[in-house]
Amino acid sequence: MRLVPINSVKEGYFLGKTLYDTSGRVLLKQGTRFNKMLIESVKKAGIQKIYINDEFSDSEIEDIIKPEIKIKAVKSVKDLFSHVKKKEKAYRTKAGSLGSSSLLRIQDEQIEDVQEVSKSIVEDVLSNSNTLINLVDIKTADNYTYEHCVNVAVLSLVLGIEMGLNQKQLSDLCVGALLHDIGKAFTPTEILTKPDTLDDAEFNIIKKHPVDGYEYIKDDNNLASAVKVIVLEHHEKVDGTGYPRGLKGDQIHKLAKIISVVDVYDALTSDRPYRKAVSPSEALELIMGSAGRHFDFETAQAFVRRVVPYPIGTLVRLSNGDVGVVESIKPNFPLRPTVKVIRQNAVDVDIEVIDLMKENSLVIEGIQYDYPNLSIPYYLKHAKA
Repeated sequence: MRLVPINSVKEGYFLGKTLYDTSGRVLLKQGTRFNKMLIESVKKAGIQKIYINDEFSDSEIEDIIKPEIKIKAVKSVKDLFSHVKKKEKAYRTKAGSLGSSSLLRIQDEQIEDVQEVSKSIVEDVLSNSNTLINLVDIKTADNYTYEHCVNVAVLSLVLGIEMGLNQKQLSDLCVGALLHDIGKAFTPTEILTKPDTLDDAEFNIIKKHPVDGYEYIKDDNNLASAVKVIVLEHHEKVDGTGYPRGLKGDQIHKLAKIISVVDVYDALTSDRPYRKAVSPSEALELIMGSAGRHFDFETAQAFVRRVVPYPIGTLVRLSNGDVGVVESIKPNFPLRPTVKVIRQNAVDVDIEVIDLMKENSLVIEGIQYDYPNLSIPYYLKHAKA
């Protein structure tokens, strides 16, 4: 199974993971064979990337949480955001400005829904505690914010387990992650979906969302103080250049530091209106390069240990021009997997297995979505390594 842009999907490819629409209904089942009509349907659904099975990769990628739990979590977050937007709109219509009106109080049952689904997520992740972060989650344009919150929750738990957090901390981490962007419910939609770079005034509005979110939940006695701090501090940076308060180092809550790393990783690896997603490897390198400056060093290092930027079955391009398939991954060395390289001459195909831990002169330059020679799949089944 490998992740490819929808524009690279060809007729005859098989869907590797079931696709869901914005309401959680099945759009296409795993194993569906693509034709032109189905490819166009996926594009119209706003899905930019999908997992496929083909001649290069038919291995399974394990879900960190069950699909039904994810669907329920996305719905809970979406319902909460919708409630906040409705109340905010009603208050502005009545009073003309955002304030502490009773119209802006969170309904108990909605917070309970988020907390209940959080328990399910924690239990599911703990049952797969050895799972590496080896996938980029598929998001739809309309549901991006809600799917992002759920993905940040799941990946934060994997990182939290790696860092030895206890059950209470993991619970607070998960709820905080699900709510971390709740302040964006107060941000104008035209700014959130703007296809161009934000100007200074628009960016200053975006920067208000941690405070808006905190102000919205701060008086809710059902939420732990750590959850509220996560919402407020998830954009702080350890060198003091973050917002809203410019906190440094240990002034930032430990759980907020975790959310900070995962939030950036998931955002970078997602398509946005103003830019295309970067590859997991590029996002990982950015995080590694920012460790100790923007991100807490130990947190970033723990994240790197758990991320697999090139899952088994990924088609990759090496620095010497060779193209191959990732065969195996070394724990703690995600950028140096073993790769099966495929070379074709006029009459035959040679396959060489290269261990990048031993071949120090070679590096992976990027992910290859199509093999340059269309006859390779036929020979791949007959060639000997």
